[in-house]
Amino acid sequence: MNITTSSAPGRVPFIELIDLASAKVGGLALFANDDFFAEKENLLKPAAPVFITDKYTDNGKWMDGWESRRKRVPGYDYCIVKLGLPGEIRGVNIDTSFFTGNYPEYASIDACEIESTADLDSWQKATWTPILKKSPLNGGTQNYFSISNEARYTHLRLNIFPDGGVARLRVHGLVKPALEKLKGVIDIAAAANGATVVTCNDHFFGAKEHLIYPGKAQHMGEGWETRRKRGPGFDWIIVKLAGAARIAKVEVDTHHFKGNFPDQCSLEAVNLSDDQMLACDFRDRQDIAWAEILPKVKLQAHYQHVYETELNKNALGQKYNYVKLNIYPDGGISRLRIYGEL
Repeated sequence: MNITTSSAPGRVPFIELIDLASAKVGGLALFANDDFFAEKENLLKPAAPVFITDKYTDNGKWMDGWESRRKRVPGYDYCIVKLGLPGEIRGVNIDTSFFTGNYPEYASIDACEIESTADLDSWQKATWTPILKKSPLNGGTQNYFSISNEARYTHLRLNIFPDGGVARLRVHGLVKPALEKLKGVIDIAAAANGATVVTCNDHFFGAKEHLIYPGKAQHMGEGWETRRKRGPGFDWIIVKLAGAARIAKVEVDTHHFKGNFPDQCSLEAVNLSDDQMLACDFRDRQDIAWAEILPKVKLQAHYQHVYETELNKNALGQKYNYVKLNIYPDGGISRLRIYGEL
């Protein structure tokens, strides 16, 4: 198991992968043996932690994280987390932001696969696999650890030694849905079904990964949004689908984008191996033989657009595993849904 730590996200190879444990994708902090000072649920908040100088609770200083009381007996504290999206874990970030005199000295992580809605007794009887050995932490910073384990997991157990506070737990990896969920017509562009965002030319205001997140965006900040374009051209984003499939229906959702939605959009698709896609120059349109699935169509503000009859019938007989959404000239899209059968 290869483990590294760093406080510089730009050098962390897994940081672009989806956070499998985020509350935004359904992650839950199920149980903590002690959260006296700060609730376990804070661990999985999608927002960055904050510090409020003069804020206190009946138990002491308010902290934006999970914090246990000072331990006066042997042992350690732990929190059990249900991943919102089960999958293969490539790396974790044990964020101790604002915990400086009260952060744990060490942490470790165990993982298991439990499909049922289990209770504490089931979690305790489960077969837990160590994926991060007991490792030293730094206070008031982000502690990154690479994980080398290709197994599929549904639950984690974060152990802290001997006690203290952790602001956030980020679990980056690849989604591996249960196979029975991939039968029939499904959203083949959904992160929950294993789709991933490969790249885009601009995500200045809104992260590219948001485009394929579960559920509806709660506000404009939960969509993909580019900067204002001051010259010719358009913006685009490429999504690797859950698998090769024939496309039957497309949804382009501009919810919450009212004065900044794109004027038009179009959709293209291709079937390539991963190695072929990695070798492509995305700046060169001629580098990939994209098939037009949806020709340019006008968009509305704050609206869920559904396209079926508008799709290019000549291209729908083929199977595709990558799609490219083009927006003209710029703006924001809340969600992209593409329906087909694997």
